[in-house]
Amino acid sequence: MSDYAETASAKARALLEESVVSYMGRPVGTVAAMDPGLEALNYDQVFTRDFAISAFAFLLEGRDDIVRNFLEVAVELQSNERQFDCFKPGQGLIPASFKVETHGAGQRLAADFGEHAIARVAPVDSGFWWLLTLQAYGQATGDHTLVRTPPFQEAIRLVLDLSLVTRFDMFPTMLVPDGSFMIDRRMGVYGYPMDIQAQFYAALCAARHLLATDEPDNAPYLAAVEERLGHLAYHLRTYYWMDLGRLNQVYRYGVEEYGPTAANQFNIQPEAIPDWLMDWLPEGGGYFVGNVGPGRMDYRFFAQGNLLASAAGLSTPEQTVALMGLYDTRRADLLGDMPLKLCFPALAGDEWRTLTGCDPKNRPWSYHNGGNWPMLLWLFALVALEAGDQELLETTLHDAGRRLVREDWPEYFDGRAGRLVGRQARRRQTWTAAGYLVARHLLDRPEHAAWLRLGEHVDAAGCST
Repeated sequence: MSDYAETASAKARALLEESVVSYMGRPVGTVAAMDPGLEALNYDQVFTRDFAISAFAFLLEGRDDIVRNFLEVAVELQSNERQFDCFKPGQGLIPASFKVETHGAGQRLAADFGEHAIARVAPVDSGFWWLLTLQAYGQATGDHTLVRTPPFQEAIRLVLDLSLVTRFDMFPTMLVPDGSFMIDRRMGVYGYPMDIQAQFYAALCAARHLLATDEPDNAPYLAAVEERLGHLAYHLRTYYWMDLGRLNQVYRYGVEEYGPTAANQFNIQPEAIPDWLMDWLPEGGGYFVGNVGPGRMDYRFFAQGNLLASAAGLSTPEQTVALMGLYDTRRADLLGDMPLKLCFPALAGDEWRTLTGCDPKNRPWSYHNGGNWPMLLWLFALVALEAGDQELLETTLHDAGRRLVREDWPEYFDGRAGRLVGRQARRRQTWTAAGYLVARHLLDRPEHAAWLRLGEHVDAAGCST
């Protein structure tokens, strides 16, 4: 490891330790950010999705105590009563965040299920991140006693109850509202966004390994998970994948097709293919589009969904290589000066006004609308190592490390190439430091990537391949 990499890793590690939150004398998580120059808002809370990245860093550093404590707190706070009140969290929901509050000489945990969030959106992804953190804890430590306890087995079943329930839609994908996961501002990603489908797939893989096979109550869950995994994998690999061959197929689609033999299953209009895509998509490159639903294909590239799909084994090995080929060919667009671009291209003009509701935080090339998020480096590292592209990973981390230290670990960067620190970005953002720390560790110790294995390849029948 070079001197600059050692310095960056040391500073990231120090920030991570400084952000630790304790409850009843035990470390239970990390706050989202510690920027002294901006109002805390809810950045002083422990977020489930943010801490997952911190947890991976702690596990790689041998600090499993804080991860175990967090997992236990999440189970304690999980909503476990069946509700018919639309203003209360549904049974099985893991909180988006929690805060340690002091009352006199005592402490208590205050959970937020989205009822206090901007736009009051529920955290669809929190249960999935909890499952992935629990899986990583077992893989890294070899301690499988925690997950076998009755409260943890019940917690897993409750998450599955919430996510596998039959609704009005008849697809294997999960229907979610806009702004209900990491992209927590309106961005026109309602319906079946790739980010959530990839997390859903990874979480189902985790649940299959975490549920005890000798527990009678788990039998129907294991059967349901295996069936859903096969259908979900086939659906996403078939309908969401985009390369030149698939683009030519969509371009020549017939419309208004009826019956089981229809090739254009979702009645996608070829005229809706954006002009930018035809010249942008390189030979040999490919990615999962952002969304597919009735009469609608969202051709935007969303980094987290694509990287999660590859890291979880949802994509085929050939698709993973094609994704990294796209990153290599389109470095300026998808990596930029500060990796990684969350969404490409950005919404602008009338699209921005209509789909974001004129959200100034999501103006073009900012925040979720084309901003650059270095916390994604941990996922990029997993996928690059899986694809054997260690050179691209090394270059990417080299370019990112110095600037992250100089700018004091911002939450996100603005501009087409990510050259500006985000206008409303917090500095000293915990998952930015954790994301870099995980990526750097994996580059130096690639054998530890197995500790963060997020899923596995399955066939259309749900069987491991």
